[in-house]
Amino acid sequence: MTTSIHITALDGIVNVNSLFTLAVFLGLTWNPSDPNSSFITDPTSPCAASRSVVENLVAFHVYSFSSFLFSSLLALALKQAFRITKSPNFHVPEFWTHINKDLVRVGLLVSGIGSVCGCVFLMLALINVVQFKLGSLSCGSGHTLAAVVPLVIFVPIGLLIYVCIVLYAFTR
Repeated sequence: MTTSIHITALDGIVNVNSLFTLAVFLGLTWNPSDPNSSFITDPTSPCAASRSVVENLVAFHVYSFSSFLFSSLLALALKQAFRITKSPNFHVPEFWTHINKDLVRVGLLVSGIGSVCGCVFLMLALINVVQFKLGSLSCGSGHTLAAVVPLVIFVPIGLLIYVCIVLYAFTR
């Protein structure tokens, strides 16, 4: 029932999520109220990030962390289920033999969706980090735009490739 495509997809999900979870965790430890954290010297400047940007920064980090953790736990649970069913001491009931492939597909899909959501929230958190450090997007600062534009181009392209591979594994 299990193929190397399923195992490889689950391994990929767990590996990528682990790296991103570490990055998000480190991002949550960052203190945005530190006055040396921003390149904007005048906090009353119209380009200074508002309080809502800092609140969104923390919220998006938490959303991203929970999405990656959910996705990884689901992928690890699927891998564990594969190990249990391949154990010589485990006898698969008739019920599982009929729905197992569908459950694996749904599990892969849901785990992939969790990873995609985590990446989107991480991208939004990084946009808020850029706004906090370099100035809000509404000011049109060249440095802010130079940091945000590649982020909103490359991350969706990478996610599109990732979604295509997960959907390929989902259909096999």
